[in-house]
Amino acid sequence: MDQTAVILVNVGTPDSPSVADVRLYLSQFLNDRRVIDLPWLLQKVLVNLIIVPFRAPKSARLYQQLWNENGSPLLHYSIEVAEKLQLRMGDNYKIYNAMRYGSPSLENILKYIEYHNYKKIIILPLFPQYASATTGTVSEFILAKISRWNVVPELRLINHFHNHPAFIDAFATQAAKYEVAKWDHIIFSFHGLPLRQIKKVHPEIDCTECLCKTQSIEEGQFCYQAACYETARLIAAKIGLSTNDYSVSFQSRLTKKWMSPFTDVSLIQKAKAGIKKILIFAPSFVADCLETKIEIEEEYNILFKKHGGEQLQLVESLNDHDCWIEGLNQIITNSK
Repeated sequence: MDQTAVILVNVGTPDSPSVADVRLYLSQFLNDRRVIDLPWLLQKVLVNLIIVPFRAPKSARLYQQLWNENGSPLLHYSIEVAEKLQLRMGDNYKIYNAMRYGSPSLENILKYIEYHNYKKIIILPLFPQYASATTGTVSEFILAKISRWNVVPELRLINHFHNHPAFIDAFATQAAKYEVAKWDHIIFSFHGLPLRQIKKVHPEIDCTECLCKTQSIEEGQFCYQAACYETARLIAAKIGLSTNDYSVSFQSRLTKKWMSPFTDVSLIQKAKAGIKKILIFAPSFVADCLETKIEIEEEYNILFKKHGGEQLQLVESLNDHDCWIEGLNQIITNSK
């Protein structure tokens, strides 16, 4: 087929907020060797006997809060983005939406693409900052499947876009809706990772001494921490923030041995310091999901006000806004 297939891949979502569907989703997600990179037996015991059985009911309650008339926001926006991007890019491309875990299944999308014999495939994992647990697992899965095809087509993998001007511009467009100057402080909150996963990228560099928090570094292209700080600096510069106007922190930690500073702790500290109004960006997500709508917009809001804050506002993610559709078009057509 003369069209180029474009696969937009996100992490996934349960089929429903029921405990059974959430349990299945968590099992698929957490049994991935790149997500929990522990020795095989320890991972299986930890995930299947401890984390999934105890976490599924709690997570199901959170997904029930997240679900709306469109179902899962992440799935809804993924479908909308694929449809709008198809219109934007035209008939030379065929846009597919897939999830690494859950539906629409990445494996099924690949089977469909193989059947239709595309000559070229562009793979875009929708994770701005590269991490082994996100872009890495998507890439490994796709390459393993395609390597067994009789005809292996031309492939292009876009493995990060954390500093792409179109991505930065899209978040700056979203920021313009919130009168950035009126807030006491701005936080860029990124999804955290275990420190051991960061160190695997550059074992010879001590993260505590690395300059990535204040400047771009040569090794930073595939270092998740360096990429997060660069994203924050670029968005901040685009919307006119000084270094004193904002801070960077990390959310969704499971243990203390994850990336810090932690967003929840930072919010408490800032509330106690007399900061009353905070605006939060979440630029590791391109669509609103559990981590933005529930963790930040609800849980962190309550936490901030409990300790003396008055207003915490989440900047809406890129979702299916026109600025992001154009951004994706540029990322796909301009990336080398």
